[in-house]
Amino acid sequence: MRIVIPIIACLGLATLPLAAEDPAPDAGHGMSLIEEGARIILRSLLQDMQPKLEELQKGLDQALADMGPALRDLLAKVDDFRNYHPPEMLPNGDIIIRRKSPAEIANPITGGEIEL
Repeated sequence: MRIVIPIIACLGLATLPLAAEDPAPDAGHGMSLIEEGARIILRSLLQDMQPKLEELQKGLDQALADMGPALRDLLAKVDDFRNYHPPEMLPNGDIIIRRKSPAEIANPITGGEIEL
């Protein structure tokens, strides 16, 4: 799977025309051959990957079916994510999510600029 991205990137770059050069009269035919070659390679790559993608889809469907009830329970317990502070990691590695106090919920800080 790691090699798929570089292959696709190389094929994409190979199909781009060079803007600095004047195309020769036969250049259109050459580009169409390159494009056709790229299509053939990508089509065969997709055919080779199709069984793995279907297997991945089945695994994701199963994971969602297994996790669905737990996610519904979690969403029932968490009324609104705006009522919580961002997660914090403690020095021992624990991650905590603190609930905002009623005063913080009633008077949220507004008008602050966000530095990008």
